[in-house]
Amino acid sequence: MSSTVNGGISFWYAQEGTPAPREPLPGDTTADVCIVGGGYTGLWTAYYLKKAVPFLDITVLEASFCGYGASGRNGGWLYNGIAGRDRYAALHGHEAAVRLQQAMNDTVTEVVRVAAEEGIDADIHQGGVLEIAHTPAQLARLKAFHAREIAFGEKDRELYGARRTADRIRVTGAVGSSWTPHGARLHPAKLVKGLADTVEALGVTLHESTPVTEIKPKHAVTPYGTVRAPYVLRCTEGFTASLAGQRRAWLPMNSSMIATEPLTDAQWDTIGWNGLETLGDMAHAYMYAQRTADGRIALGGRGVPYRYGSRTDNDGRTQPQTVEALRDILVRFIPTLAGIGIDHAWSGVLGVPRDWCATVTLDRTTGLGWAGGYVGSGVATSNLAARTLRDLIQQDSGQSGPTDLTALPWVGHKVRRWEPEPLRWLGVQAMYAAYREADRRERTTHRAETSRIARLADRLSGR
Repeated sequence: MSSTVNGGISFWYAQEGTPAPREPLPGDTTADVCIVGGGYTGLWTAYYLKKAVPFLDITVLEASFCGYGASGRNGGWLYNGIAGRDRYAALHGHEAAVRLQQAMNDTVTEVVRVAAEEGIDADIHQGGVLEIAHTPAQLARLKAFHAREIAFGEKDRELYGARRTADRIRVTGAVGSSWTPHGARLHPAKLVKGLADTVEALGVTLHESTPVTEIKPKHAVTPYGTVRAPYVLRCTEGFTASLAGQRRAWLPMNSSMIATEPLTDAQWDTIGWNGLETLGDMAHAYMYAQRTADGRIALGGRGVPYRYGSRTDNDGRTQPQTVEALRDILVRFIPTLAGIGIDHAWSGVLGVPRDWCATVTLDRTTGLGWAGGYVGSGVATSNLAARTLRDLIQQDSGQSGPTDLTALPWVGHKVRRWEPEPLRWLGVQAMYAAYREADRRERTTHRAETSRIARLADRLSGR
């Protein structure tokens, strides 16, 4: 059995190596647009703005290096899910939410297109997304989920029973699944490094090792100087709480992953998974996985969901009990891998608003903008958010009028702040303890109804 590397940012960087450092901000300066955060949201925004208006002077400020956060640690799921769609349907009407969903469907294709056009090799394979049910309660939720997705316009989604599911992947106890073509597997670090190189080649200025301590109208303040710009965009997702005045804006939810040693051809023959779909399940404590380009399984879940005071991790290190819990999920799904080595384990944070709704906003009175709150669905959503920020800035500066993207229902959405500590910590710990207990009961009772514990946790959490 292999020795597990714990932390080191992520397995993706263990493969790729961390990028050569770019220079920090040399002192006070100006720009047309200042972007705070060098992850997917910030880099995509810089890309689309620079492509639309090549003469724009754009500066990106990154606290560590581009892709240090969730963009270099995620599960490599490029898919069409967006946090908050059902709430947007309730607030703005069903058709508005359908337009948002269609935009997300198109976004998967857009990311694949741009990566190919810009020569970014990120191990992308567009095999879709397969969501699996293991218990009667999960199967009931799966069927309801499938019907809801079709109602939001996803007519090309397919529902499978146990036999059709096994034709795609042989997971022990799977009783059904739902598949959408609007998804792809990718290598997160290769995508973010390729994006950073691409925007830099376009003429965007990237300053790394430059933490922003405060954002205010027309100012991004750092220890090395201040960038003054008409537009300052906050693209910090799970690290937003580190900014002055933002401690309770978005909660940094922790998610953890493991990557196995490479599987043998014989093991893959037993498992299947030849379509390279990204894989999820219908548990309350959600699992997500992919078959990597070099023949491993990378699998993730919540682990310890939240650190007191909105603290973030130290370079991705995760708790040993979380590593074992994720390994247990893997072996429960595929018992033949009981002896498989776990080569790497790591963690990262994602941004969670109080109402669990992703948003994109530009305040036209201050020039401050932000996008995020993706709740773990940011690989694709960040691209749609970036194109929307581009359109909002062009509209505000008089270069264009409203567009289909600026009319989407998530634009300008406002949400209340999270509770102060210790209520925030107690609430999140209780919520995920309830979800884990609900999953346990559903596995042991074999009832077709969702556990009452999970329904109560949903109501209390505001999901």
